Amino acid sequence: MADRREFLRALAALGAGGALGACAGPAPRMHFASDPFRLGVASGYPTPDGVVLWSRLAADPLAPHGGLDPVRVPVRWTVARDEALREIVASGTVEATPEWAHSVHVEVRGLEPARWYWYRFAAGDAESPVGRTRTAPAAGAAAAPLRFAFASCQQYEQGYYGAWRHVAADAPDLVAFLGDYIYESSWGRDHVRAHGAGEPYTLADYRVRYGLYKSDADLQAGHAACPWIVTWDDHEVDNDYANDRPEDGMPRAAFLARRAAAYRAYYEHMPLPARMRPDGPSMRIYTTLDWGALARFYVLDGRQYRSPQACPRRGRSGGGNTLDVTLCRELLDARRSMLGAAQELRLAAALAHSQARWNVLAQQTPIAQLDQKPGPGRRAWTDGWDGYPGARRRLLDEFAAHRVANPLALGGDVHMFGAADLKADFDDPAAPVVASELVCTSITSQARPQERLLEFLPDNPHIKFVDSRHRGYVRVEVAPGLLRAELRAMETVRERAAACSTLATFAIEDGRPGPQRA
Repeated sequence: MADRREFLRALAALGAGGALGACAGPAPRMHFASDPFRLGVASGYPTPDGVVLWSRLAADPLAPHGGLDPVRVPVRWTVARDEALREIVASGTVEATPEWAHSVHVEVRGLEPARWYWYRFAAGDAESPVGRTRTAPAAGAAAAPLRFAFASCQQYEQGYYGAWRHVAADAPDLVAFLGDYIYESSWGRDHVRAHGAGEPYTLADYRVRYGLYKSDADLQAGHAACPWIVTWDDHEVDNDYANDRPEDGMPRAAFLARRAAAYRAYYEHMPLPARMRPDGPSMRIYTTLDWGALARFYVLDGRQYRSPQACPRRGRSGGGNTLDVTLCRELLDARRSMLGAAQELRLAAALAHSQARWNVLAQQTPIAQLDQKPGPGRRAWTDGWDGYPGARRRLLDEFAAHRVANPLALGGDVHMFGAADLKADFDDPAAPVVASELVCTSITSQARPQERLLEFLPDNPHIKFVDSRHRGYVRVEVAPGLLRAELRAMETVRERAAACSTLATFAIEDGRPGPQRA
């Protein structure tokens, strides 16, 4: 009980508690002095008969309360078969309330499977842009080829979001975002934009940070183009945090209050279903999404439930560290988990019962081992899967134990393109390949030098490709017999209208794990 009181005191101190209070009554139909839909629209989590629609009213996204009075606002929504919104198939009204930052999450049902729809919101005399979304194929249906994109890591200060303009032009069926949607910290060199505020700690702080990021027109275009599925990494809360442990020694109750504020702001700004609504510092976002008989996506959370990183740097309570694996006995403790026991069990059950032709893990960081010590010995980065080798082995063993069809891990976090074989034992050249891995570079976030990465490749023969020189995303087409992935590289992120081209293409054949250069 005392710990609960301590948490609530910290929550109030960080400004997250006020959002739980009562609201004023409904407001009459209103006139807005400026556009309240400045953050655009989004959709996500398609099912065969529905999808989640999102928007947030914010006349001034960088002002307290989004520049709106703290009153409830009725928001009308419309879904149609055509872009002109003449063939309306569903509509209704939902309240945007100040305690949820005037965000709305509409779970539309009763739609037809495997087809495109268009949608729009309206409040008072204002209308939102029109968004495009689609439903998933019917359960077990032989689906047409699936076209999806995946991306991660978009530090606002370090570049423009031109990659999202190119994703929108590709018109994919789905986007998977793998984490670091916002950055809480300012870092890097040669900034082209500015956060304009310090590091966020309170709910108001995080709301403003999301308002800044989501004000970008290219990011809005990416959201309006198709439905998204999303997971987070560390920077949505705090660099390198693990479960209830921050990097810098902040007291536990205060950090959980900060995490509660960050999770609430995340929900308020993402097209998430109501079942993912946060409860204080807890928010379950891991889930599965089926695409007919063709593919099953497993959206994983590698932050909220993980064991603390092993052997942190001296003077740190947590956070990642690059170290010689022989000097950290804790690293090899097989009980340590990246996903937490409950999520591991649910993932194992979902893999065991999958009938999909392709099984795709949408998660934060590369799974393949990366030995960062050229020559004898091995050095590992402890904030990624290399810091949790027992948990990684359990995951890879699940693929073999259940004979999972075509397992593919998507990864981000490291700001480089990558392709790798996933093996039961990375130290045994003869060990079988059990799954494939594709890694996207960052949308904007800066990376370590390519020359340094190339020094590691001789000691990591299972890694087929690395390139940290470019920002961008990955474009994927999935058919029953073949998956084809194009690594899409931006010419620069220092100019809004920069071009994008294909750096490399990889193919994965049905029944043959391991990406091959196409």
